[in-house]
Amino acid sequence: MFREIKLKDRALSDEKVIEIVEKGSFGVLSTIGENGYPYGVPLNYTYFDNCICFHCAREGHKLDNIDFSKKVSFCVVTKSEVLGNEFDTDYESAIAFGKASEITDETEKKNILLSVLNKYSAEYLKAGRSYMKKYWDETKVIKMKIEHLSGKAHERSADNR
Repeated sequence: MFREIKLKDRALSDEKVIEIVEKGSFGVLSTIGENGYPYGVPLNYTYFDNCICFHCAREGHKLDNIDFSKKVSFCVVTKSEVLGNEFDTDYESAIAFGKASEITDETEKKNILLSVLNKYSAEYLKAGRSYMKKYWDETKVIKMKIEHLSGKAHERSADNR
């Protein structure tokens, strides 16, 4: 169902791909809408319970698209350096495919939001918890259950460093 990576020498192990997803500071969620056009939006996220999760407002373009089709992809790039003189790029990236849905269980929603808080604002947990309470009813949490995950990397050869 999912295509294999063309440049197999750049394919990463499952462990390394998960490491990229865990350490990424943002990713790009791609959805498809009823108009047939893809929509990619960068967002903060957390890797939680082997899923990619994010929070958002109660309505918007990405939610409309997820309502239309649960199938989504999510791309994370943690390293990118253009090597102009080599006509290449050093990079590492991961891409996930899966289905997205809203979290309705209050405990799971809280745990995911705490995971986001720990990832991005670990030094401000007390203030972050207050912020969560203040905007609880205005916040949706979406979980992408991963069906396929792969990653690639390219590093500059030692000769060219």
